[in-house]
Amino acid sequence: MQSESGDPSIHTPADPAAIRQASAAVPPQNSSTRKAPGLMLWVRDLLISAAASVLIITFLYQPVRVEGTSMLPRLEDSDRLFINKFVYHLTSIAQGDVVVFHYPRDPEKSYIKRVIALPGDTLSIDRGHVYVNGRLLREPYVPAEYRDTRSLAQMVVPPGCYFMMGDHRSISSDSRDFGPVERSLIYGKAVFVYWPARDLGVVH
Repeated sequence: MQSESGDPSIHTPADPAAIRQASAAVPPQNSSTRKAPGLMLWVRDLLISAAASVLIITFLYQPVRVEGTSMLPRLEDSDRLFINKFVYHLTSIAQGDVVVFHYPRDPEKSYIKRVIALPGDTLSIDRGHVYVNGRLLREPYVPAEYRDTRSLAQMVVPPGCYFMMGDHRSISSDSRDFGPVERSLIYGKAVFVYWPARDLGVVH
């Protein structure tokens, strides 16, 4: 804005007396009034976080408890872990994944095992040594003391099925006993142990 002389206009401060009067006309806020909006924001954020947690657990992650010792040494009896229920809608099941599935002989029960062979793979076991498509499978997740000497004649994993085995081979009931598992029975991938603290970490 320009003045009549052409110089830039300058805004001068108000009269100090007027400022004092204006300030006196504003009633002081008490502390409870100031705290109320902050409390409401905190409650809102808490409710949003709780709702997000419920949605994540319901649609993405699910807590489960391990029963038994067939997945030692990584998973112990009564370990609590999260399984990802959504991942296999985006990616394929891979060899080596630790998955949770409905037991083929009783779908009311759930098993947790490792994927050893995929649909169409040729598999055989010779005195505890696993061969997939003619190659010896390297299994660093199976300690020497947990191996066994069981054998299985060569077979081809049927379409839409997966061959599962527990890491504790000498005590595991798995696809060597109940056969390959259909894809429709697999409902999650084990991803993270959250309890007890000594077992805390990612499942490999």
